[in-house]
Amino acid sequence: MKIAGLDIGTTGCKCTVFDERGQYLGRAYRDYPVKRAVGGHEVDASALLEGVFACIREMAQQYEEIGGIGVTSFGEAFVCTDEAGVPLYPVMLYTDPRGAEECRELAEQLGEKKIAGITGLRPHEMYSMPKIMWIKKNCPEIYSATRRIFLMEDFVIWHLTGKAQIDYSLASRTMAFDINRLCWSQEVFAAAGVDSGLMSKPVPTGTAVGTVTDAAAGQTGLGKDTIVVSVGHDQIAAAVGAGAFDSDVAVDGAGTVECLTPIYDRVPDMDVMYEGYFSVVPYVVPGKYVAYAFSYTGGALIQWCVETVGQKAKELAANEGMSVNTYLEQAYRKEHDCMEGEDAAPSGLLVLPHFAGAATPYMDTGSKGAVLGLTTATTPADLYRGCMEGVVYEMYLNFMALQNSGIRFTKLHATGGGAHSAEWMQMKADVLNLPIIALKTVDAGTVGSAMLTGVAIGLFKDLETAASCMVEETATYEPRQHMHEKYMLLYEKYKDVYQAVRGLMP
Repeated sequence: MKIAGLDIGTTGCKCTVFDERGQYLGRAYRDYPVKRAVGGHEVDASALLEGVFACIREMAQQYEEIGGIGVTSFGEAFVCTDEAGVPLYPVMLYTDPRGAEECRELAEQLGEKKIAGITGLRPHEMYSMPKIMWIKKNCPEIYSATRRIFLMEDFVIWHLTGKAQIDYSLASRTMAFDINRLCWSQEVFAAAGVDSGLMSKPVPTGTAVGTVTDAAAGQTGLGKDTIVVSVGHDQIAAAVGAGAFDSDVAVDGAGTVECLTPIYDRVPDMDVMYEGYFSVVPYVVPGKYVAYAFSYTGGALIQWCVETVGQKAKELAANEGMSVNTYLEQAYRKEHDCMEGEDAAPSGLLVLPHFAGAATPYMDTGSKGAVLGLTTATTPADLYRGCMEGVVYEMYLNFMALQNSGIRFTKLHATGGGAHSAEWMQMKADVLNLPIIALKTVDAGTVGSAMLTGVAIGLFKDLETAASCMVEETATYEPRQHMHEKYMLLYEKYKDVYQAVRGLMP
């Protein structure tokens, strides 16, 4: 028997297959277009579903006997459909500006702190409910024809099984789910003027839905006895895939977006979470919660640096048979005369990584990136190092903002492409003054999805057993006190950069 993890992203989806021992077998990927205009950011739900089914079909053709498939997806975005699940309107992404006015109206009715206390979210137009309100107000014919409102996880599950089921973690991204009672908040729905009966049934993360329909089996190549599992929000799946189940460990998602995910034994201090715009989300372990502290540009900033000033480095790296990232890291050491085994000094640059706006603890989409400290002697390797440092300083800023919320983690598990950079991992350990354990997997979301699926269908006894098979540690980076002190001298300046430059931005 084999298990599969399906991870639905904003621009593409991937399906990864594992054997009964949790060993990786293969992966398929499909993308779908995102339409961005001044008035909105949208995805065609039908194109997304077509890509998902093609992705599953490729894996089903290569690997027979897939006993279960778990579904995880990005959050917030939803689609209005008819009774049969046929989309009536495009999917509005979290970056879509529509819903700002409706969010203000809802906050005025209930109060921002009351909404945060119920939903775990400080009101913001990025979440589903304000955008549903926008559709009701501006497209009344669409809303009146709507019989179901799905987020992407339950949209795909509906088309696989014919059942409307959403897990707690993804439901919480709507700004309409009661994280304390673990049900839809009738108070929020009533204030919004939206029918909660349009939503899917909320269930615990990792709950099996049932088997695929005959129609879905024909479209995907899955067997009719394949069990589908509601896995949840992609950040939750990634935390599971990182083997993080207790509050003594947090997850560093070192991907395109940099995300720090701590685990709490109970609902954290909501005043602290409110001030920092930190989301509070029910976790897979009953009674536990996680929070999301993130920067929109983690690996994305590093990629920008490479593409902008690292073209020559890319050519030289290719000639030497190494990645451009490794080349620039080594170039920095050479340019600063670092002997073998000697620690590289901080760059001295202050890079504000708000190249796609500011996420937590500011949630300021109008903020822009900034690079301070440039001279005529600054090299591409210096700027590359400065960008790495900027991402880590922003991570530390969030870490400090969470200090009074009830966190107690003493180490981090790192996933994503950034976890493969020893230089970056050591830098994070030094700045945060915590050990960081790098994990082998890049696609923690699909691994976590498959782990929860394996447990749901009885392949693994529990998540700890699944983790022992599927979560592989590659290296541990211990913090170095002398380097922490050097970085802190610069961090004391960095933490004031946002306020210093924000008023100068157009």
